[in-house]
Amino acid sequence: MLGWVTLSLNTSAIEQFDSAHLWHPYAPAHAGSRVVTSAEGVHITLGSGEKVIDAMSSWWCAIHGHRHPHLMAAAHAQLDILPHVMFGGLTHEPAVRAGDLLLQLTDHAFSSVFFADSGSVSVEVAIKMALQYARATGHPERTKLMTWRSGYHGDTFGAMGVCDPINGMHHLFSGTLAQATFAPAPPVWDAPEEEVAAYLRQCELEVTDDVAAVIIEPVVQGAGGMRFHHPRLVAGIRQLCTRRGILMIADEIATGFGRSGSLFATLDHGVVPDIMCVGKALTGGTMTLAAVMATSEITDGVGTLMHGPTFMANPLACAVAAASLELIQRGDWRTQVAQIEEWLRQGLAGIEGSAAVADVRVLGAIGVIEMREDVDMARATEAAISYGVWLRPFGRLVYTMPPFICTRSDIAAICDAMRAIVAAHE
Repeated sequence: MLGWVTLSLNTSAIEQFDSAHLWHPYAPAHAGSRVVTSAEGVHITLGSGEKVIDAMSSWWCAIHGHRHPHLMAAAHAQLDILPHVMFGGLTHEPAVRAGDLLLQLTDHAFSSVFFADSGSVSVEVAIKMALQYARATGHPERTKLMTWRSGYHGDTFGAMGVCDPINGMHHLFSGTLAQATFAPAPPVWDAPEEEVAAYLRQCELEVTDDVAAVIIEPVVQGAGGMRFHHPRLVAGIRQLCTRRGILMIADEIATGFGRSGSLFATLDHGVVPDIMCVGKALTGGTMTLAAVMATSEITDGVGTLMHGPTFMANPLACAVAAASLELIQRGDWRTQVAQIEEWLRQGLAGIEGSAAVADVRVLGAIGVIEMREDVDMARATEAAISYGVWLRPFGRLVYTMPPFICTRSDIAAICDAMRAIVAAHE
């Protein structure tokens, strides 16, 4: 047992306990992990004393960098007033402020905000909304969701049910999940118009009488393969849903708040989904919080939503979310993301010529190198850290989603690290 009379443990003690007892995501028990002692701006400090650029924005959420003063001030102030209170029958200022800012940033396309604990849970809530809406509007036969392959929506059971069942991370649970209807993976960004039109016609054929809603990740498919598709495809899905009288759910957990170069991948391209999920960058990577936004038609149709997390609308998280949304509302991200996109294109130019590389793609503050074979995680990590960068590839993908505050030299270092990973696999 560890003695907690001391205020801190040395790196060795942390590593030993972690390796013996803590189970990390997408890893076997006892795999071991690097110790982080602090974070500031774009850097995290490892137990070895090395400072490395967090080129992942800590799984895409720390868009303002770590420990942004505006977010820290909001957290400290709220902690002294009201860290938590149940949201059943009670409300508070942080929830109202965060909700109001979300509605402002979405140009009041939605009428209601339902706060959830995480992105995965927000997808669960969206699914419940769609199914309750179908039942409440006289369509109890609509019990399924439709989506496309290469998608990822989270790790809880409802969310897993609409992730790619074959090529995704949840094939081990095949046969135990709710059965969704899957269309093929969407055509990529530069697909010709006729291919997109043919694809949308095929999607419509998949909409059977038991489908209540279509759920997609608009423009960018995240952990299902980091694939990009053109906004006209998202508009086509909206038209399909309207034509068939079913709901459109947009999972903007990864794309929301500027990551793809648009504030929202749907709304900025003239598409208003019936339900939209946001998370990740909502609190600027400070703590977990997500939100589900719904139009007035959905809110009125559903009535009482049968969901109520214990920590729903946690005041501390909502206060930080409001602070993060204020930074987003200022609009600096537009220039920052455009610069990062250009720097990534420059930094990754020519790497597609490597025999180990299948494709290179950049959109907004997202840079992806798709390898021909799976990446060796240990080799990739060592290569990146040797360049002062933290990257976490998966499968065949070496990718970055850096904080928006990265400088040109930061992005250059990230691109060098990505190139080093490719070189280590040639």
